[in-house]
Amino acid sequence: MTHATDGDRGLDERVVLVAAGLADLAVSTAGSAVGTLRGLLRRSDTADLARDAELDLQARGRLALDRCGSRPPAHLEVLARHKLRQAGDGADD
Repeated sequence: MTHATDGDRGLDERVVLVAAGLADLAVSTAGSAVGTLRGLLRRSDTADLARDAELDLQARGRLALDRCGSRPPAHLEVLARHKLRQAGDGADD
């Protein structure tokens, strides 16, 4: 997955990233989220916190989608291909 700058992203991609980030956040920190939310509601800088939270959720969403989206090739497969390339390079000498 390529990563464009925030200005280049469409609204749909941002919404998907935020939704994936929210899902990941809910699964990983459901227990402590309630206590944290109560503390956040009492703060006076909620606009800045909301902006930071959106950016954090987008980052979490990007990581979650990258983690689930494509899997790297198997380690042994990579080693086998590397060995075959080395053997092919040596045969040409």
